[in-house]
Amino acid sequence: MGLLFNKSLKEDLYRYEGERYKIFKVKLKYLLCVPGFTYTFFLRHASVSHNKVSRLFWGFFLHMTKVITHIQIPSSTRIGRGLRIAHFGHIVVNPDAVIGDNFTLCQGCLIGNAMGRREGSPVIGNNVYMSANSIVIGGVHIGNDVLIAPGAFVNFDVPDNSIVIGNPGKIIPRDSSPTAKYIVYPVED
Repeated sequence: MGLLFNKSLKEDLYRYEGERYKIFKVKLKYLLCVPGFTYTFFLRHASVSHNKVSRLFWGFFLHMTKVITHIQIPSSTRIGRGLRIAHFGHIVVNPDAVIGDNFTLCQGCLIGNAMGRREGSPVIGNNVYMSANSIVIGGVHIGNDVLIAPGAFVNFDVPDNSIVIGNPGKIIPRDSSPTAKYIVYPVED
């Protein structure tokens, strides 16, 4: 199982279990029984496939997992270290989105592109937590250490150390990281 768990997957699994990620039983449990991590497993493999056969192989399993989990994150999406899908179901991420390290998302999240004034796809910083049914859309920049509350709609830039609540979204600045308690087992340099 060591070959199947590259450095990126180990960092992703670390976000769920901390140092326990090294235990074989823990790896097996998350691979088989935690839909968010199962999707991440196939996503990471599909994104680093170098030849047609491996792209087809990992892409097939990624597609099957997408159908089962209702998570749609294309393998071309640039996602940093320590991805954690806390709850699965109805998650959609645009392939042009750029996402930083220690990113957590919950069920019902949408990260999409837009046309018009905010044309483009989001760029999301490090240590960002997207709560259930939150939406980030358009060519916006979400800073580091940002908590996006349940049901929030974000189509504007958000500075570091902020909370976004409501629809339309409202920024509540903080002096320190509002995600410190939400980003479980962050991957450090």
